[in-house]
Amino acid sequence: MKKYNTRAIMASLLICGFVGMFSETALNIAISNLMEIFQITAATAQWLTTGFLLTLGILMPLTGWLLQRFSTRQLFIGSLASSIAGTLLAAVSYSFEMLMAARVLQAVGMGLLIPLMFNTILVVYPPEKRGAAMGFVGLVIMFAPATGPTVAGLLIEYFTWHYIFWLSLPFLILGLLVGLKYLDNVTEVTKSRVDLLSVALSTIGFGGVVFGFSKAGEGSEGWTSPIVLTSILVGAAALLLFSLRQKTMSEPMMNLGVFKYPMYLVGLAMVLSCMMIILSSMIILPMFLQKGMNLTAFTAGLMLLPGSALNGILSPRMGKLFDKYGPRWLVIPGLILVGIMLWLFSTLTPVSSVGFIVALHIGLMVGISMVWMPAQTNGLNQLPPELYPHGTAIMNTLQQVAGAIGTAIAISILTGGMERYMSGAPAKAVQNPLAHAMTAGSQHVFLFAFVVTLIGLAMAFFIRRVAVTHSAMNSMH
Repeated sequence: MKKYNTRAIMASLLICGFVGMFSETALNIAISNLMEIFQITAATAQWLTTGFLLTLGILMPLTGWLLQRFSTRQLFIGSLASSIAGTLLAAVSYSFEMLMAARVLQAVGMGLLIPLMFNTILVVYPPEKRGAAMGFVGLVIMFAPATGPTVAGLLIEYFTWHYIFWLSLPFLILGLLVGLKYLDNVTEVTKSRVDLLSVALSTIGFGGVVFGFSKAGEGSEGWTSPIVLTSILVGAAALLLFSLRQKTMSEPMMNLGVFKYPMYLVGLAMVLSCMMIILSSMIILPMFLQKGMNLTAFTAGLMLLPGSALNGILSPRMGKLFDKYGPRWLVIPGLILVGIMLWLFSTLTPVSSVGFIVALHIGLMVGISMVWMPAQTNGLNQLPPELYPHGTAIMNTLQQVAGAIGTAIAISILTGGMERYMSGAPAKAVQNPLAHAMTAGSQHVFLFAFVVTLIGLAMAFFIRRVAVTHSAMNSMH
C-alpha cells in the first residue's frame, strides 16, 4: 500500500473544509442584520443559506463522476479557486445580489471539497483507523459551524458583516498552499464519459426539489403555491427518470447499487435525520434568541458555542468508540438524548433562563455527535471500494437536500405559527407580541424536529456493526 503523508493531506483538507463550513453558518447570525441593511424579508434572506444548499444539491451528484474523471489535485485546486473567488466577492459585496453570487461560488468550492475529503480518507486510511479519521472530519464539519455564529456575532458587533469573509480568506489561501505542497493524487483517473442526460435529469431533479421546498418557506401561499408544487413534482419526476437511467447504464453517473447494502441505507437514514434536526433547529434558535428574547447577535452566538464546541471535540472520541464498540451503543442513546432535549426546547418562552437554553443545546449537540459519525462510517464501511465515490456522493447530495427541506419546513412552520399567534385575540394584550409570536412559532419547529428524532430512533434499532471483509481490504492494498 502506498505511503501517504496523511497528516499533511488531512491538514490541508481540514483547514479548507473548516473555513467553508464556518462561512456557511457565520452568515446565519448576520441574517437579522442583513435584512435591515439590504431591506429584504426573512424569506429572501433565507436564500443566502438555501442558495448555498441548492448549489450543493445540484453539484454533489456529479462528484462521484468528477472524482473518477479528474485527479485529486485538479479537484482540490478547482475547489479552492472557487472558494477563494467567492469569499473575496462576498467580502466586497455591497448588494444582496452580489452576496448571493458570492455564496454560489463558495458553494461550488465546498461541493467539490467535501466529497473529495471523504473519498481521500476512505482511500488513505485502513478500515480499522477510519472511525478516528472520520471523527476528525466530524470535528471540522461540526466545530466550524459552531464557531461561526459566535465569531460572526463578535465581528458584527464591532465591525461589519464583511469581516466574516475577510477573516476566512487568509485561511483558504493557507490551505491551498499546504495542499499544493503535500496533497498526492490518491485516486485512479478513469476517462469515464459524462452522460449529459443524467446531468440534466439530476440537475432538474435535485434542483427542483430543493428549490420547491425552499420556496415553500416564503410567501403567504407557502405549500399551496403553484411554483412550489410544480417544482417539487417536476423535480420528483426527473429524479425518478434519473434513477431509471442510472440502472440501465454500464457506467452510471451515480451508482444506485449502494442501496443494496442494508447498513448503508440505515446509516444514510440516520445522517439525513441528523441533518434535518440540526439545520431546522440551528436556523430557528439564533432567530428566537435575537427576536424572541431580545439578545444581541454576539450573546446569541456565545450561547451556542459550548454545545457546538463540545460536539466538535467529541466527534473524534465518538469515532474511536465506534472503532472499538460499533455503532449501536452510540446511536440509540444519542437519539434518545436528542429527543429529550428537543422536547424541552419546545417549552421555551421569552423568559427562559440563558443557562437552561445553553444546557439544552449542549445536550442536543452531544446527542448528535453520538449518532452522526458512527452511522455514517458504519454505512460507508459496508460498501466495496469501487462504490466509495458513489456512496459518498449520494450521502452528501441527500444531506444537502435534507438540509434544504429541513430549513424550508422550519421557516414555514415558524412563519405559520407566528401568523396564527398574531391573528389570535390575546396578541394585543401582551407587551411584546412579536417576541411571543416568535416563541409560539419556534416551539412548533422544535416539535417538528422531535418527531424527526422519533423516526430516526425507530430506525436505529436496525443498526448493526459491519464487518469489513478481507476481500475489500485486499483490493485496497
